[in-house]
Amino acid sequence: MKRFLLFALLLAATSAFAATPQPVTFPSGSENVSALLYLPSGSGPHPAIVVIHEWWGLNDWIKEQASHLAEQGYVALAVDLYRGKVAADADMAHELSRGLPQDQGVRDLVSAAGFLAKRSDVDPKRIGAVGWCMGGGFAAQLAVADPTLRAVAINYGALPTDKAALSSIHATVLGNFGGLDHGIPPESVNAFAASMKGLGKPVDVKIYPDAGHAFENPNNTQGYKPEDAKDAQERMQAFFAKTLKP
Repeated sequence: MKRFLLFALLLAATSAFAATPQPVTFPSGSENVSALLYLPSGSGPHPAIVVIHEWWGLNDWIKEQASHLAEQGYVALAVDLYRGKVAADADMAHELSRGLPQDQGVRDLVSAAGFLAKRSDVDPKRIGAVGWCMGGGFAAQLAVADPTLRAVAINYGALPTDKAALSSIHATVLGNFGGLDHGIPPESVNAFAASMKGLGKPVDVKIYPDAGHAFENPNNTQGYKPEDAKDAQERMQAFFAKTLKP
């Protein structure tokens, strides 16, 4: 009996801190895209965030990020850009990412933002996006493609450089990058920030000098930086609270 009560208490505590996802689909061109929808407590309307996975696919770590966002009061939609596939190793992740056309990924994400905007529990004027690694690059492209987005957080993702594309961004942008990231070096980050500021676009980037790529993900055993990851998460939490919450 005591064990049963302890289990019940633990289960209740777990449910109180973790949002349960709902599988959903929405149209994107001639296809249907799957996603996991995480809902906050209360009837809303709530701010909402499109959550974009790394090159690994919609795995447990990304689901955890979406769940945390729901706990913070956002409707979080974790989109499956790989149509159900999740990489088991870097070779497969490379293959899946190379097989995803950029225009298809952007179209899926624009459709995801539109799906959120039509929900009665979402405030369509308070929708943002967040992505990591490949998803960070797609978050930047989504900001270019969807002028209705209000806030976008880019975590070590490829950055657009064309000024015409940057001019299309109406969202406030936050960026977290590693100073040792060879794929997205500090020079590229600083050039992006300078171009955005030159266009009068609100942007806040931070470069963590001792961090490399994917430093926020604890599954990256060789490059995870706990203190930098904590700071980046706190920056995003404050950023979305400022830009998306009333």
